Amino acid sequence: MQTVKNIIFDLGGIFLALNYQLTKDLFIEYGVTEFDDFFTQHHANDLFEDLEMGNISPEQFYDVFRSETKTNLTNEQIKTAWNAMLISFPKQRIDWLREIKERYNIFLFSNTNQIHYDQIIELYKRDLGVEDFNKLFIKPYYSHEMRLRKPYPESFLHIINEQNLDIAETLFIDDTIKNVEAANAIGLQTIHLVGPRTVLDLDL
Repeated sequence: MQTVKNIIFDLGGIFLALNYQLTKDLFIEYGVTEFDDFFTQHHANDLFEDLEMGNISPEQFYDVFRSETKTNLTNEQIKTAWNAMLISFPKQRIDWLREIKERYNIFLFSNTNQIHYDQIIELYKRDLGVEDFNKLFIKPYYSHEMRLRKPYPESFLHIINEQNLDIAETLFIDDTIKNVEAANAIGLQTIHLVGPRTVLDLDL
């Protein structure tokens, strides 16, 4: 690995423990038997991509989701199932991050949405007992606020240009291979971090 001065971290699967199966299982219980056609770790259909890019509000999302799935689920049922994948912030990973930020310029880049974001902030308060997850980073970038999402190259370049980072000195860490490949293609150093490995196993 070349010299690294900056690190851009993904969120889910890196600092936030996830279980996609819990969301799928709850939607199946609610009668949405083909949820994988809508969303997986590696794929989002147009509705979920619009949600993650902030092109539609949560309320609009709930309405279109009901229409596309031909269900009568309440907003709360959809929200509960959609958030079921969000598990916890393991404290050891946050402690590791606090140490890493003393040696690198660190940023966050997460494909997320307003529904998940609100839950993520609550989980962080629950698990760490402190208020603001975002203060761990020089700047966090969330797709629904940026109106850009991974793996599109312009999303990475937006961060690089706004922060005036040297691509060759910047490392991107994510658990989704297509995001890693896209980052690598524009010249970022990359690590594809998948279980059972965690950030605690990285030699940085």
